[in-house]
Amino acid sequence: MSQKITSPQFASIVILGAVWGFSEAALGLGLQRCAALASGSIMTAVALLFIAAAWVLVRRVTGIILMVALVTLIKLFDALLLSLPLRHGAVANPIFAFWMEALAFLVVITIVKESLAQKKHGQAALGAGAALFAANLFPLVRFASGIPACVYPGTGYPLSLYYLPFAVGLSLVTVPIGFWLGERLSVTEAQHETFVRGRAFRYLVSPGVLAICLLIIAAIRLFG
Repeated sequence: MSQKITSPQFASIVILGAVWGFSEAALGLGLQRCAALASGSIMTAVALLFIAAAWVLVRRVTGIILMVALVTLIKLFDALLLSLPLRHGAVANPIFAFWMEALAFLVVITIVKESLAQKKHGQAALGAGAALFAANLFPLVRFASGIPACVYPGTGYPLSLYYLPFAVGLSLVTVPIGFWLGERLSVTEAQHETFVRGRAFRYLVSPGVLAICLLIIAAIRLFG
């Protein structure tokens, strides 16, 4: 495989990133406050689903970086709609989480043997390991943003650690789903190679999906 991301792969990454960014806004309980109980753990599992799908599609670290960068921009767009500054706990901290989830996945995928990653139980183990690693990295957010992680009410215990079993349990399921999704997308691209390599997919379908997701997010924030 080429060492660079092809135009069709880039377009697919944009679509996955747009849907991930939309799910972050739709499933989130509002930017104005700290994460609500297990919501962060749910989003960790969802994030790992999209990261796994992107990995299957491109098998490149740069592909994951591009997707997380796009989701970061979508989060900033969401914050702009609510007139929230970058240094807000509900903006900077989730962005930090995106990058830590990607880092955790990439570290664990280098440890898991390729043959094991092709099996469902191996993918489940990968998901559990990535969620475990990401949850333990997240409390470091105070050093990156200056804003401490949300804690469980009445304690000083970070929510990412308090609900760690929840994130791990969900990721046992979502990462294999992500692998399945990436494989289905790869098969679909191969079956419709002419269309995927055409300008319509790159310049209409991919940016169109991104535009629709942004418009829905805007509608939710402005009229919700």
